[in-house]
Amino acid sequence: MAAQHPHIQLKRAYSEPGRQDGCRVLVDGLWPRGIKKEALHIDAWCRDVAPSVELRRWFGHREELWPQFRERYMEELKSHADAIDDMLESAKGHSTLTLIYGARDEEHNNAVVLREYLLRHRLGRA
Repeated sequence: MAAQHPHIQLKRAYSEPGRQDGCRVLVDGLWPRGIKKEALHIDAWCRDVAPSVELRRWFGHREELWPQFRERYMEELKSHADAIDDMLESAKGHSTLTLIYGARDEEHNNAVVLREYLLRHRLGRA
């Protein structure tokens, strides 16, 4: 069953799109600053899988809040099953799903948590 699911990778919105990106999905609630729509080369923008405005503002990309952000965002994701299903549906037929995010910090951002959530709770891998 796992073979049906795409490999999930992460990529900053400011990184150059690549051939191996497969289905590119923007997973932020806000459009990345300074990037034109055509330059991002996304297949979908799944705003509904992004952290709530309240959670995003509370976190503010402060690394010391990362453990709590991760936990709170995981809880939010549990109530976004339809949006997650839509995102996974858009990746059907692709061997790779690339979660696109705008944050500078490549280790402490919502896409990291979303990938972990997908692998653990939706795709049965970890």
